[in-house]
Amino acid sequence: MAHTTIYKEALLARVRRLKGQFEGVERALEAEAECAEVLRQLASIRGALAGLTSEIMEGHVRGHILAADTEEDRSKGAEELIQVIRTYMK
Repeated sequence: MAHTTIYKEALLARVRRLKGQFEGVERALEAEAECAEVLRQLASIRGALAGLTSEIMEGHVRGHILAADTEEDRSKGAEELIQVIRTYMK
């Protein structure tokens, strides 16, 4: 079973919090809030997104690389992560 399935509820809760943070930025912009306040909210979103990304990447490494049943599965898991990191770093 995939780690995203096992921790589905916790991951979804984090995504919902991110959604709420984005909605807060939208409200702040609509209310013409000071740019510093919007920037603080965006920095908070960036940190939350980085934390979620890190958690899912760690789960991938632990579940699909370190605990892989075969060398083929381990290689596949590593290659998937490499592709994600390449996309992430663009």
